[in-house]
Amino acid sequence: MRDILRSPTGLIGTILLTLVFVASVFGPFIAPYDPQMFHAASRLQGPSADFWLGTDQYGRDLMSRLLHGAPATVSFGLGATALGVGAGSIIGVIAGVAGGRTDGVIMRILDGMLAMPELLFTLLIVTFLGGGTTQAMLAVAVTFTPGMARIARSAVLSVRTREYVLAAQARGETQSWIVLREVLPNAIGPIIVEATIRVSFAIMIGATLGFLGLGAQPPSTEWGLMVAEARQFMFRNPWCVVVPGLAIAITAMGFNLFGDALRDAFDPRKGHG
Repeated sequence: MRDILRSPTGLIGTILLTLVFVASVFGPFIAPYDPQMFHAASRLQGPSADFWLGTDQYGRDLMSRLLHGAPATVSFGLGATALGVGAGSIIGVIAGVAGGRTDGVIMRILDGMLAMPELLFTLLIVTFLGGGTTQAMLAVAVTFTPGMARIARSAVLSVRTREYVLAAQARGETQSWIVLREVLPNAIGPIIVEATIRVSFAIMIGATLGFLGLGAQPPSTEWGLMVAEARQFMFRNPWCVVVPGLAIAITAMGFNLFGDALRDAFDPRKGHG
C-alpha cells in the first residue's frame, strides 16, 4: 500500500475510491431527502441551497438519489467482478495445471467466447436471462469469465515450472497441495490486478444495461438508470444527466487508476530498478 500511495496514479485512485466507498456505505444515511420524494414546485432546477446538485424531472433531489444509488452501483460492479474472476480463475487454473488435451479443449471454447465483443455478448446473455439487476450481474460475470481464465492460465503456466514447484514435486507432494500452497500464492498477483481494473468495466457495463432498460428497473436509483430517465430533459436541466454520469466516470476512473498502481506495485522489475 505504501508503494501505491507513493505514485500520483495510486494516490488519486485511492482518494477517488475512498470517496466512492464512503458514499456507498454512508450515503443512504447522510442523504438530505428521501430519493423518491417529489418536489413539484422545484422540477428541473440547478444547484441551489435547498438542492445542492439540483433536481430531476419529478423534482427529486439528485444528491439524495446519487447517494442512495451508490451502494447498488458499486455492489453491482464488485459482485459481477467477483463472480467472473472466481469462475475464470478456477477454469484457468484447471487448464494451466492439467495441460495437454484438457487445456486445449478449454482454451478453444474460451477463444470462441472471446471472439464476441464483451458488450454484445453481455446483451445477448441478458436478453436470454431477462432484464433485472441479478440477471445483468450474471451476464457481466459470464462475459468476464473467459478473459480471466486466460489470465489465470498464463499466470499458472509462468509459475508451474519454477524451482520451488519442481522441488515440491520431487518431495512427493500431492497435486492439490502444490496448487494451493505453491502455484496459487505466486500466481495471484496478476489476477488481483486484473480484477481491480475489471470492476470499472463492470460498473460501466451495468450502467449501460440500466440505460438500455435491461439492468436495474424503476424506481431504482442506479446511476445508469438515472441517466436514462433524465436524458430527454437534459437540454432543460443538464445537471440531471451530468451528475450521475460524472459519478460513473469518477468511480470507473478510481478503479482504473488504483488498478494501474497495483499492477506497478506487483511488478517484480520495479524492485530491481
